Amino acid sequence: MKIILHKNKIKKFLENKKNLGFVPTMGGIHKGHISLIRESIKKSEYTVVSIFVNKQQFNEENDFKTYPRDLKQDIEKLKNLDIDVLYLPNHNDIYPNGYNKKIKINIFSKKLCGKNRPKHFEAVADVIERFIEILNPKNIFFGKKDMQQLLIVEDFIRKKYPFIKVVACNTIREKNGVALSSRNFLLTKNDINTASKIVKLIKKNKVKLIQDKKFKNNLKKELYKFGVNKIDYIEPLDVNKIIKPFRKKRNFKIFFAYYLRRIRLIDNI
Repeated sequence: MKIILHKNKIKKFLENKKNLGFVPTMGGIHKGHISLIRESIKKSEYTVVSIFVNKQQFNEENDFKTYPRDLKQDIEKLKNLDIDVLYLPNHNDIYPNGYNKKIKINIFSKKLCGKNRPKHFEAVADVIERFIEILNPKNIFFGKKDMQQLLIVEDFIRKKYPFIKVVACNTIREKNGVALSSRNFLLTKNDINTASKIVKLIKKNKVKLIQDKKFKNNLKKELYKFGVNKIDYIEPLDVNKIIKPFRKKRNFKIFFAYYLRRIRLIDNI
């Protein structure tokens, strides 16, 4: 695994390498990331993994400051995989002339997480576009845990970079049902137990949530009893009817976001 810090060097290294798989991360590497990397290795001749904590994605300064960072541990986890390049750019490497404030993405970005995190998805699309311009990948790998992000980025890339494929990979969960996330490193054992109860309760009541809009309020009361500090949303949505082109087959997911203490967790079931 070669570690490269600057875009000019990585551009030179990747010259004439056509079948490139790219796995963007913000570090805090876990089994979910590793599953994306393995999928890239399977489908690509070359695999590049990036670690870049993108400040403009964060709506709160404290969330940015407390985001889990352990580069040494991340490198240890990654070097045992068959990765060609680990790209570790700095802010100026990605944003030499500042952010793109005119980036256009799907209106779905205003719903769910977008209601409480204005411009978050624009920031995600912006940074992904910067990486595309540097790396020119054939495939980019995203997890289904961040389903809203996946659908928005997929739509953005399909319209602007039709030669690039977004590969959606299944959510990796602990045995207790909790989806793996870098933010899980900030959770206590009690938090993890609460998160497990929440996943199991929502999964158990998925059909009720889809069929009965009023049931959502009853479920929220149960979550608060578990010790949830705040609920941003619990929404049943047909993921095949959110962003065009629509698909005929119905595929409902329950999207939910909530806080345990000051830690925000998102998932979909």
